[in-house]
Amino acid sequence: MIKLGLVGEGIAQSQSPDLHERLGASVGLPVRYDLVDSRGVMDFNFPSAIQTLRAEGYRGTNVTFPFKEKAAQLAEIRGEGVRRVGTANTLLFDKDGLRAENTDYTGFISAYRHSFGDQPAGDVLLIGAGGVGRAVACALGELAVSHIHILEHDVSRAESLSRDLNAMGINATCITSEKAQRKLPHWQGVVNCSPIGHINHPGCPIDTAGLGTQHWVFDAVYIPAHTELLNAAHQAGAKTLSGVDLFVFQGVDAFRFFTADHIAPEQIDSHAMPLRRHYIEQLVTPTADNMP
Repeated sequence: MIKLGLVGEGIAQSQSPDLHERLGASVGLPVRYDLVDSRGVMDFNFPSAIQTLRAEGYRGTNVTFPFKEKAAQLAEIRGEGVRRVGTANTLLFDKDGLRAENTDYTGFISAYRHSFGDQPAGDVLLIGAGGVGRAVACALGELAVSHIHILEHDVSRAESLSRDLNAMGINATCITSEKAQRKLPHWQGVVNCSPIGHINHPGCPIDTAGLGTQHWVFDAVYIPAHTELLNAAHQAGAKTLSGVDLFVFQGVDAFRFFTADHIAPEQIDSHAMPLRRHYIEQLVTPTADNMP
């Protein structure tokens, strides 16, 4: 039995326990995955919660909003994704110390390469410069991105991400929605890391008239699995990558970290696609029972 967890706020309906328990079952490793929800807990202390999990024999824990930055700061060992992005969504209790990883970063790289192989990312429109947007933007630096054009209503957040990306050697600039619409047909990628398209924030983040067969399109939203943006991209003949792909691949990467001393990575990888199909079917028509 391996004990894992998720620490965050408002996580009662998270799909992560189901994902990790399914991964464990697929490789013959019993998994207990518990939720540590800070919602409604007065004076919730994140470092104390992590220490309690470690003392109780957990192998590690996932971390979500609003503790990803604190997780990165708390760790003694930081993986490449954490060093680049500045946040962590996975903590491992290693004998050498608390180790932090960012599997949004590694998971996007894995999902992209699985679907698109060695295809260069090219010029990419990035919509949304929040936590997931930052992780995906940094990951694009590993996928032969030529330039990232950042579309974000919070100007200061967009400028901050642009500065950080350029400091890493990733070409990036902020852009207006009007210019993005004019230039879109000449670019290769469209990445939505805003909440627009989610069941609670319906709609499409851009005018999709400029989409065509030259594009690849990713939407981080995965409830529903088929967003308005992805439907429009499919109709335009573009290649697509869904938020379900990121959810599954980041989970597989986290599980790989958690079980590195138990299971060879190649034993885990073959189980990603059946899980992807399962969650796409489950999340096509969202209900109260399958919300994250």
